[in-house]
Amino acid sequence: MRFAELTDETWPLFERLFGPGGVQGGCWCAFFRLTGPEFKQAGKDGRKAYVRGEVAAGKPLGLLALADDEPVGWVAVSPRLDNPRLAKSPVAASPGDHTGVWSVTCFYIGRKSRRQGLSAALLRAAVDFAAGRGARVVEGYPVEVLGKRPGADLYHGTVSVFAKAGFELVERRPPSRALMRFRVSADENAGRR
Repeated sequence: MRFAELTDETWPLFERLFGPGGVQGGCWCAFFRLTGPEFKQAGKDGRKAYVRGEVAAGKPLGLLALADDEPVGWVAVSPRLDNPRLAKSPVAASPGDHTGVWSVTCFYIGRKSRRQGLSAALLRAAVDFAAGRGARVVEGYPVEVLGKRPGADLYHGTVSVFAKAGFELVERRPPSRALMRFRVSADENAGRR
């Protein structure tokens, strides 16, 4: 297993993983990067074009998990300020300066690769990726799995996966979500540059 940043070079792998529909009704992982009206107006093709443009501009969007050079998973991780929808989300609300704060907003694991610990591996890679680019904090907004599996919301990740990766619980957010943070030490930032 290796992890690769989404770039012009890896874009075809991202397209292959997401398929012609762009996952989740044509989201193309643009949900948090666009405001509500922008997301709706763009439609599936517009969202794909938007994400493609962000990649072409060199913006960090996330990492692909590759097994034998085949895409099997995805984690969206980027500066919080590049995700305007987070500012209006009651789950992601956090006061203060968000400079240096990166957000893990989405996981997608291909059907054949699920239930193999890939989310945890992607999360660890996302923290390393953000730290290597100067993040001081990495945030996540996972789901608390209590009894019945919240299938549609699992793209946020689970509290248990974030906790095992060293994220601290900041606050539980009703009904079954949490704000969690990983504080990147100066040594971690320095060692990754």
